[in-house]
Amino acid sequence: MRQLLEESFRAAVRAADPLAILAQHLPPRPRGRVFVAAAGKAAASMALAVEREWGTVEGIAITRYGHGLPTKRIKVVEAGHPVPDEAGHAAARVLLEAVKKLDKDDLLLALLSGGGSSLLSLPAPGVSMAQLKQLTGQLLRSGATIQEINTVRKHLSAIAGGRLAAASGAPVLALVISDVTGDDPTHIASGPCAPDPTTIDDARTVLAKYRIAFGGPFSESPKAVKAQNKVIATAYKSLEAAAEVFRKQGIRPEILGDTITGEAREVGREMAQLARRTKGPAALISGGECTVTIEDTKENEGGRGGRCAEFLLSLGLETGGIWAIAADTDGIDGSEDNAGAILTPESMQKGVDGKACLARHDSYGFFHKLGDLVVTGPTRTNVNDYRAIVVA
Repeated sequence: MRQLLEESFRAAVRAADPLAILAQHLPPRPRGRVFVAAAGKAAASMALAVEREWGTVEGIAITRYGHGLPTKRIKVVEAGHPVPDEAGHAAARVLLEAVKKLDKDDLLLALLSGGGSSLLSLPAPGVSMAQLKQLTGQLLRSGATIQEINTVRKHLSAIAGGRLAAASGAPVLALVISDVTGDDPTHIASGPCAPDPTTIDDARTVLAKYRIAFGGPFSESPKAVKAQNKVIATAYKSLEAAAEVFRKQGIRPEILGDTITGEAREVGREMAQLARRTKGPAALISGGECTVTIEDTKENEGGRGGRCAEFLLSLGLETGGIWAIAADTDGIDGSEDNAGAILTPESMQKGVDGKACLARHDSYGFFHKLGDLVVTGPTRTNVNDYRAIVVA
């Protein structure tokens, strides 16, 4: 069963691998130059896929530390994620200046994936990198959804919210790997090539909701841009690929959807109730992005673990005696070195205090002690979290 769960996860990741799927979405090559502007956890693999198909191209790919790949013409820059840093700032500035020099016979090929918001970290005039870092950290700890976080980012950026496309004198094609529920390009990497429906007032409302003090300055984003945004990989396609793995083993897959959000521990409790009502053998498969709200208390000091492991720990405490996997398709759950973890029927019976670990958000510590972490290293793609619960 462990092998089956891990194979289902690998199938989900393969369905979103840029080296396997991107080439089929490229248009006929233009007469002029092709400039690749790539950003996100899949940026390096997307850039490499374009080089393999088109040969001589130019551009910059900004990705998370440890997610780079060797390319011949496209420069790969590794930078900070989820909190932006100076490496991303410098690369984003060079990228934007290059885009401004393109003309009508060229093509701006934007390759966008989850994580691009912090990697394309070029603040709007009047906003410092120090302010952007501090505000990003506060939003990440607040429990805000990725859509809410990006709403704020888009009104503090010189690139996000359609501004990259607006800066280009060339036609713009954005190929997008979705890591957000709903697969709307405006929310993926904060929509550098998509018109932005949100306003400065929306950004201020998000900050007020989570009691984060920031006075600006904010800048309004373009409400219309000339660009084609094409989503080439989604969480749902990956869930379908995983479902086929279970189906071949005589286990009925039930895809619950790719839009499941909420506090990870609460989702774990709800999934436990659903599992108890399900007639097996069945695999309850889901995607989406949960959140983990970290209270700034002494009890939480030293807690380690991301939303996938916290979901599993909560699920295990509610059910016991069940097999499940939860892992992030980018290979990193939160800020640790694991993609996620596996829950076994014996996980809650091995002497580790699961309730205490959950209380201090130390799900990584729990599964590490059991030897049940899923460690893949960077997958260089990202279609959000993958979860599968097997009901016997």
